[in-house]
Amino acid sequence: MVSTAVWIGTIVFIVGLLAFDFFFHVRKAHTPTLKEAAVWSSIYVGIAILFGVGIVIFGPPGMGGEYFAGYVTEKALSVDNLFVFLIIITSFKVPAKDQQKVLLFGIVFALIARTGLILVGAALINTFAWVFYIFGLILLLTAGKMLKPDSETEVEEDNQANNFIIRFFKKIIPATDHYDEDKLFTRVDGKRVMTPMLLVMVAIGGTDILFALDSIPAIFGLTQSTYVVFTATAFSLMGLRQLYFLLDGLLDRLVYLSYGLAAILGLIGVKLILHALHENNLPFINGGEPVDVIEISTQLSLTLIIGILVVTIIGSLVSPKGKALTAFKNARRYADRYLDLEYETDPRFREITYARLVRATATIRLLPDKYRQAIQDDPELLHKLERAKAIHEESTANDAAARRYPA
Repeated sequence: MVSTAVWIGTIVFIVGLLAFDFFFHVRKAHTPTLKEAAVWSSIYVGIAILFGVGIVIFGPPGMGGEYFAGYVTEKALSVDNLFVFLIIITSFKVPAKDQQKVLLFGIVFALIARTGLILVGAALINTFAWVFYIFGLILLLTAGKMLKPDSETEVEEDNQANNFIIRFFKKIIPATDHYDEDKLFTRVDGKRVMTPMLLVMVAIGGTDILFALDSIPAIFGLTQSTYVVFTATAFSLMGLRQLYFLLDGLLDRLVYLSYGLAAILGLIGVKLILHALHENNLPFINGGEPVDVIEISTQLSLTLIIGILVVTIIGSLVSPKGKALTAFKNARRYADRYLDLEYETDPRFREITYARLVRATATIRLLPDKYRQAIQDDPELLHKLERAKAIHEESTANDAAARRYPA
């Protein structure tokens, strides 16, 4: 049993981290460098690990292992969230310097929504042991859906749900298609209207709720401690903003991530159902008596989860298909960013985007013939690459002329 003082201290600490993140990183709109994203992502992971070590030392036996198992699982699922965040942010063409604010809002909204679901889930579990059957079935169905070849349609379904919400908002509040820095509302012809910044936040918030319906049952399959569920979920979300920029361009490389996550959710689903059988009180199962079954320990769960993630990540990184898919998606993404003059206004970061575009196209040239031929079959991408090259050469020539003949 965790004391009230520990709960209050933990909540104050987490709120303090979010406030620090906003006032020192997000409040002033800017595009974070790779170094900044790497440093702060490492810091937040370090804080989560130190917190877990504290639970191991000062908490009851077994709680530390439950925390780490929950944290690793939720962190892996949060990376899956980043795929959808990337699609939403790209579809709304959010300027690079304003993306941090959108992501921080998504994290705060996710934390609030999941805290509510955690409290509801804890109350149900404490009252009705058969809820474990429901949670286990949800995870097994989710795992099966991830293994389907057409599982990518899940993103399309999420987008359709978001589009419905956005259309609903636009009917109520007048909206503009243009950003006004990071403002949620602006004035057009003297009228107060909603900007796309608010709409993209609504889209990400709606997506967070859908993801929570999978992640909360998953962590309850590893521990029934409300404190562990809350802290593992909260710390897995911390640093997600920095991780987004750190993994930008590499997310598509994880081509087997969905299979790894399916295996993890399936494992936890089986663990939940075994636990439900062990605690069974449903009259139509074994006469309402507990069933003598083998349960999966927290230590074994943690070992299997880490093993699955390692195999999934290594398999994705060495996969020729993963390299080809990453190169093509990066080339298209960086070309779109470079051609969109409103996406990035800082000349330094525009040069970084173009350098990434050059590296992506160079990677494509080194691919085997069966993958390299695909770019010749994509005239739209070829046109974008030619336009980006022409604009960059013109910009470079103008800069050289300005240095040679200063005004």
